[in-house]
Amino acid sequence: MKKILIIEDEVPLREELALLLNNNGYAAVILTDFEDPVSAILQQDPDLVLMDIVMPGLNGQYLLKQLRAHSNVPVIMVTSKNTEMDEMLSLSYGADDYLTKPYHPQLLLLHIEALFKRMGQQPNTMDYRHVHINLERSSLESEQKELVLSKNEMGIFYFLYQHRGTIVSRDEIMDYLWSTERFIDDNTLTVNMNRLRRKLADIGLNEVIETRRGQGYLLK
Repeated sequence: MKKILIIEDEVPLREELALLLNNNGYAAVILTDFEDPVSAILQQDPDLVLMDIVMPGLNGQYLLKQLRAHSNVPVIMVTSKNTEMDEMLSLSYGADDYLTKPYHPQLLLLHIEALFKRMGQQPNTMDYRHVHINLERSSLESEQKELVLSKNEMGIFYFLYQHRGTIVSRDEIMDYLWSTERFIDDNTLTVNMNRLRRKLADIGLNEVIETRRGQGYLLK
């Protein structure tokens, strides 16, 4: 049974979320330690985190940034802040998905199911040029260093790897990553692609993703 950690300061809402998840085959856990939340998350070792952005004395985006220095656990940001900047910041800090309140409970379950499905469909490891890709850890490993990718970054790279040498359109990538989301912002892919390219360059894979204007992307 997948464990999902809820980080939400509103007691009625987090209890409703826990009930929803427990009734749909997940093991819900509520974070209660806000003094050292990163350590509390690591101690719980969840399969997925649902995290609010705005909480008294705690910024969810800053917490996400801190968490990404220690863990690549999938994170869905759930927030009432419905702005493009908040969404882009969350994704740039390593969020795997983003939902705006209010939302239909079934929509949340579909997002969770789709995220776990993307994780489960991938093999454990693969190699590309001089870099070893560990999909289970979502990391890139060379002789000199190791870099951690977010689930979206790894999803993009895995999809391009599966179609290497072939141009894939932005719509194809977006459908692969966010097939359950009918109105995903096109900027979401741009943010993740730019972040992935920077990380690839940092490990010596410079300009391996080529942009074909009006067509899409090509992994060389």
